This record gives sequence, C-alpha cells and structure tokens, in this order.
Amino acid sequence: MAERRIPITGHTELITLLATPIRHSMSPAMHNAAFDKLGMDKVYVLFEVGQEGLEDAVKGLKAMGVRGYNLSMPNKTAIIPYLDHLSPVSQLCDAVNTVINDNGVLTGTSTDGEGWVRAVEDKIGSIKDKKIVLLGAGGAAIAILAQAAIDGAKEIAVFNKKDAFWNRAKEKVELINEKTDCHVTLHDIDDKKDLRETIRHSDILTNATSVGMKPHEDSCLVEEDDLHEHLLVMDCVYNPKETLLLKRAKNKGCQVQSGVYMMIYQGAASFKLWTGEDMPVEYVKEQLGL
Repeated sequence: MAERRIPITGHTELITLLATPIRHSMSPAMHNAAFDKLGMDKVYVLFEVGQEGLEDAVKGLKAMGVRGYNLSMPNKTAIIPYLDHLSPVSQLCDAVNTVINDNGVLTGTSTDGEGWVRAVEDKIGSIKDKKIVLLGAGGAAIAILAQAAIDGAKEIAVFNKKDAFWNRAKEKVELINEKTDCHVTLHDIDDKKDLRETIRHSDILTNATSVGMKPHEDSCLVEEDDLHEHLLVMDCVYNPKETLLLKRAKNKGCQVQSGVYMMIYQGAASFKLWTGEDMPVEYVKEQLGL
C-alpha cells in the first residue's frame, strides 16, 4: 500500500465508518488510496461505535458538517431513526450502510446490493432473468435481495435458519414480491434436499452469511456435490479471500467470485455519493494486491 501523498491540513475533510468490531476493515485502505490517487484532501478513518453510542455519534458528525460515513454491524438498521430520508433500496431492505450529509439533511442508502451486482456482473454480465440462491437473511443479504430484484433477477430463493431473522426475512420477501417483478421465496436452510434441488436449477449461488469467515475457515453451508459447473458461486465473506465454499466451487468447475470485489464495488458506490467522482477502482485493486 503506497504512503499517503496528500498531507493532512486544516482543510482536510473527514469520512468515516461507524461499527464494532471494525479494526479489521479494508475500507480505510480502499478509500484513502482513492482520495490520494485523485488528489482529494479527504481522509477515511474508523470509529468503534455500537448502538449505545450511535445517536451521539450521528449528532456529533452532523454538528461537524461531516459529508458522509459508512455503517456496518450492528448499526445498519439502528441508524434509520436518526436519518431524514431513505433511498428506495433501503426502504425495501430496512438497512443502511452509507449516509450522505447535504447541509444537515441526512440521507441513508445501502450500496451492499449494488456492490454485489457489480461483482457478479464482472463474471457473467447482466443478472436480468437469472435464478439466484441466496444464503442468509441478515442486513447484507436483504440488501442484495432488494437490489437484485430491482435490477431484474427472475427468481431468488432465500435460505435461512428459522432464527431471529426468519420473521423479518418473511416480511421482506413479501414486500419485495409486492414491489418488484421478481419472484422471491423463503426456505429453511436446514432442509438440505430442498437446498440441493434449488441450487441445481439456479444460475447464481451467494453466501451472505458469516459462515466460512476467519477463524471458522473450515465451515461451509453446502457440499461440493450440491454444485454444478454452470453455476456462478460468490461468497460475501472476504477474509479469507478464498473460502471453503469457493474452493469447493472451483473443484466442481464453477465460476467463482470473492467477496472482496463486492466490498470494493459497494465502497465505490459510496465514494461516488460523497464526492460526485468515480472511484479509480482498478488502481484501488492494485493497491489492495488484487
């Protein structure tokens, strides 16, 4: 990673990320490389902020005139009561990962789904009319679900445990079916026969859970025999870059895509909203060693 060439000055603008835990994030490296490449007098930093301190943090950033910031867990839904407006995709998924401050008016949106779409389309082109299996129903998963439906996916089968997310997922599935032309269904991820059969008739499989993330690299929600060679397999987990799911998919002859590209593209979408400029994505990829 190259050293910063633009000095911190009295005019340097702050962009930040509010989450906990968050010290592992690649976002500072990504955004600061982009600011530096474009000669922007801005800096991106992290703050360990959870739900208890979130309201005060939002008030403080607003009082300081900070242009924008990102949210990650556990703040993606908790931020909503403190915002003035929500984008259409955030209204569908009930989650926010990006806030834009326009002279004190705070607008929240989610770029997670857009990041996923761009990462997938790098591999297969348009997702229009594709059949998708989505593992998980948390904040990132629902953002992917909403954006994929908006962008023209034909069918999306959401698989999740019957846990705390189940009823919320059911509500979101019903809402997305009502508001888009996509046909969305909700399934129990513990029904392995249903999962295997649904994957068999799908074009894209995405893991949007934390399964397979360090330090649980030996975990995976599907077996190699569940996959087929015409499938694109994407894992939203990016640490490790090659998860057990992606290893199994490679062994089966599938196309694969790492979650690190979703991370970059969702960051690029946020960058555009804050600055009005396109992130130099290829340069950022080089700086991250991709």
